[in-house]
Amino acid sequence: MQKGVLGLPGHFCARATRARQRARFGALIIADDGLNDTQMKQHLAVSAIGGDRTGMVHELTRVISECGGNISESRMASLGTEFAMLLLVSGNWHALAKLETELKRLAETSSLSIHLKRTEPRAARTDMLPYSIDVVCLDQTGIVSGLSGFFSSRGIDIAEVSTRSYPAAHTGAPMFSVQMIVNVPSRIHVAHLREEFMEFCDSLNLDAILEPVKS
Repeated sequence: MQKGVLGLPGHFCARATRARQRARFGALIIADDGLNDTQMKQHLAVSAIGGDRTGMVHELTRVISECGGNISESRMASLGTEFAMLLLVSGNWHALAKLETELKRLAETSSLSIHLKRTEPRAARTDMLPYSIDVVCLDQTGIVSGLSGFFSSRGIDIAEVSTRSYPAAHTGAPMFSVQMIVNVPSRIHVAHLREEFMEFCDSLNLDAILEPVKS
């Protein structure tokens, strides 16, 4: 019987070699598939607004699902008698191309005003620390403008803003609240920033809290 280089039967060595080749080839296929999935994943920002009615969220998200898209992030809220939706949708090129076509068709056949824009996921920032801002005050003009100006002048990014007006529980006085997430650069001394922020809020009669975002 013919022997292999290790003294094993030749047919056994050949089978072992073919098995190793198949294993290596299979691993390459898996690695290539993973790389292609990452490279092919694309993102679409979707904004939609229309008269508030039952079924709006389902109407939009059903189209996204049927086209093979995946909702990565979303924000939805009633604004007066309108309902607004902001979504980040991910998927491969084919899914998003189909979704763009179907959402344009939905806009033409429904009361929704839809805007689409290709985008990329936001990269993680290790040089910034997220802080939350909570502000409550008597309703007055210029609150959001003043707060945004304070952070902008110091090179601090605003990541999220949510506001609402409401009557005070016992007096019925018009109140206004603001919730923000801001990204504070690591170069900024937070204690000094907090001191400046509280002085700014006191000058406008705003009750405010600035604290790190809880993970």
